Amino acid sequence: MPAEVQTTAPDIDPVAGLPAYIRPAVSAIETQQILAVSQLALGDKSVIPLWYGESDVPTPAFICAAAQRALGQGETFYSHKRGTPELRHTLAGYMSDLHGKRIDVERVSVTASGMSAIMMLFQCILDAGDNAIITCPVWPNAQSVVRALGAEARFHALDRDPDQGWRLDIEALKAKCDARTRAIFVNSPNNPTGWVLPREQIDELLAFARERGIWIMADEVYGRMVYSGRAAPSFLEQCEENDPVLVVNSFSKSWAMTGWRVGWVTHPPGLGELLGNMIEFNYSCVPPFVMRAAEVAIREGEPFVQQMTAYCRTGRDIVSQRLPNLPHVADYRAPDASFYAFFRVEGTAERTLAFAQDLVRTAKVGIAPGTAFGPGAEGWYRLCFAQKPETIAEAMDRLERALTAM
Repeated sequence: MPAEVQTTAPDIDPVAGLPAYIRPAVSAIETQQILAVSQLALGDKSVIPLWYGESDVPTPAFICAAAQRALGQGETFYSHKRGTPELRHTLAGYMSDLHGKRIDVERVSVTASGMSAIMMLFQCILDAGDNAIITCPVWPNAQSVVRALGAEARFHALDRDPDQGWRLDIEALKAKCDARTRAIFVNSPNNPTGWVLPREQIDELLAFARERGIWIMADEVYGRMVYSGRAAPSFLEQCEENDPVLVVNSFSKSWAMTGWRVGWVTHPPGLGELLGNMIEFNYSCVPPFVMRAAEVAIREGEPFVQQMTAYCRTGRDIVSQRLPNLPHVADYRAPDASFYAFFRVEGTAERTLAFAQDLVRTAKVGIAPGTAFGPGAEGWYRLCFAQKPETIAEAMDRLERALTAM
């Protein structure tokens, strides 16, 4: 006799409030803690919002004009899934010049943001039960993607030297890898600490990845946001085209294009077709008028990138003068890169999220709780200083009053 056909749903526990099954790996993901702070002040113009990784500088007019021209010329149809040839060639030339090493256009794919790039790359790499080593503190979305795919996010915390700042123990990181390790995720320059991975450690990680056949996924979104030199050390300076290296970048920070949602990946040439398939399945293509704007941003935007870094340097200087002298603030060190201050407030380790929420309500200043960035950051906080000098100064005044009252 034929096997009995099951006509009812399996015995499962649906997510509360939903009528049918949701994957546990997705339903178990917690609300991002930065959102748990920011949602307290929705619509409240009196709050100084320093919680997100975003400047108050609007996208420059020459970039906006490029998108407007493209719209006026009817560039509103489907486009190349890996990016227009013009933008990919422009990016290949830009990176070749920046890193002093030829980057072939077949290694470049345009994505709808750096975040979507990370998502699609992990979709290519991870099966359920695999793991990815993630250096932390780190931007929280990367770990959430790993978990959403049913894989394990294994954190490796940076060490903090009182004199030299944040440091990576590579031997300890290697010890966390096993037969199911598929990737090592490194964010340098780092969000939230501003730490920069030195070139000699890039070489060490690269040699290890080659030996073990493990992907290095390098989030280099803040690569131009450095306060010494033109760019931070990059894996692209050291790796060969067929090395297991995936470098993620974005237009969001240095070109003030957070809302445009456009980024790019540099990868081995053989991955291009597979990544193109993932782009097609996820969102088909980046809008063509957005890619025109991105192309102009690269070709004409170098002066703006330098202005943006100078703008953030001013914010960093104000914070570095004021923040270490505030009551209960400890362990602050001016970052070498990025546009964040990362610091500890004594006596708040057991209530990090609650303390950040209290600051919104009482001091009208929004900062991100360190616990959003992985284990070991209890009592730490991130503040984005890519803001007008008067905004930063007022935020410091408000924080001083709140911390004095503790």
